[in-house]
Amino acid sequence: MGKLTITETNLKDVKLIEPAVFGDHRGFFTESYSDQDFKEAGLAFDFIQDNHSLSTEPGVLRGLHFQKGEAAQTKLIRVVTGAVLDVIVDMRKGSPTYGKWEGYILSASNHRQLLVPRGFAHGFVTLTENVNFLYKCDNYYDAAADGGIAFDDPDLAITWPIDHDKAILSEKDKHHPTLKEFEAENPFVYGEI
Repeated sequence: MGKLTITETNLKDVKLIEPAVFGDHRGFFTESYSDQDFKEAGLAFDFIQDNHSLSTEPGVLRGLHFQKGEAAQTKLIRVVTGAVLDVIVDMRKGSPTYGKWEGYILSASNHRQLLVPRGFAHGFVTLTENVNFLYKCDNYYDAAADGGIAFDDPDLAITWPIDHDKAILSEKDKHHPTLKEFEAENPFVYGEI
């Protein structure tokens, strides 16, 4: 049935994926994930965990998060209600795009998915109310390996569509180190993850 449109991004190994969407006066149908289609497109991942978050108001900022070491995760992200600006940062020392970030609008209406490889920090800010955000992972969550970097790291200079002081953050997300501070003690090495 559905095939995928895959767009390379400016960040090494990151891909935007658009499954075929079949719509008419009733609504639409899409295969949001087909292991066969992904493998035929050269995207062979063993996704073993699905996560789902709800953010009830615009301006909720979650991130920038990742899993360290052996617990690192590849993520396949999509939004099923509402819209977000999804932001990722390449943390893989030695990668040609190390320390670079990009943001992508993911929404219920554009059906885009984002493939985020291991070694990237990930976060998003909600642009609408009632955002249902889903993602597949190829590794289980490990609380001991949980990590984050500051969403407002001045060296990264991420252009969020919200004033930093108006972002709705968890207590944990208010206190992450900068990329330089984290990397000094815990480097991801490109090609090893």
